Amino acid sequence: MPSFAPLDIYIGYDRQEVAAYHVLAQSLLERSSRPVRLTPVTLSSLAPVFDRPAVSAQSTDFSFSRFLTPYLSGYQGWSLFMDCDMLARADIAELFALCDDRYAVMVCQHDYAPRDAVKFLGHVQAPYPMKNWSSVMLMNNARCRALTPEYVNTASGLELHQFKWLESEDLIGPLPLEWNWLVGEYDHNPAARIAHFTRGGPYFPDYADCDYADEWRAALARTTFVQGRR
Repeated sequence: MPSFAPLDIYIGYDRQEVAAYHVLAQSLLERSSRPVRLTPVTLSSLAPVFDRPAVSAQSTDFSFSRFLTPYLSGYQGWSLFMDCDMLARADIAELFALCDDRYAVMVCQHDYAPRDAVKFLGHVQAPYPMKNWSSVMLMNNARCRALTPEYVNTASGLELHQFKWLESEDLIGPLPLEWNWLVGEYDHNPAARIAHFTRGGPYFPDYADCDYADEWRAALARTTFVQGRR
């Protein structure tokens, strides 16, 4: 891959959190030292290949469709999937620099129990092993060929989110937790590279004062900036 080729980033798009997508995109664009190619993972655009009905346990539109990232990438190169409820606080090119061809997928390997039983908009905060590992995934697409549309449409949620589609857990590589810092689950960290508002973002009244909220609102203001006429 050319050293300055665009970095492919897929962002989950949710109709309940439209502002979240645009603020994450803004924060990525502002800090990246490389061109980025941003693709929103929207249910309407995936209708020809993804017709999985929603289930009560899923809290976002992209709970399962995220696993189509390798398919959408033509099973070539490396791609990054991100939940939309995030804020990039560092150069995303530094994350791509960690790509290691020994692995099929690289994630922040959280080991925690959620503090609450309920998160934003009353969604259940279900605990399970490998929770939130799939919210930031660096995917070595050629080694993720098991993730066909047919498989993603029919596999169970745990099969997908616990990476049962891999031949071995040895194919899951680690990333520093700073690249998926769980706001409200972990203490405030000035060195967090990506702040993940997994319990609820500052755009919901109940989480308006969470860590990094002021940074998120400042980024929101920049998404609506237009230079005034002189």
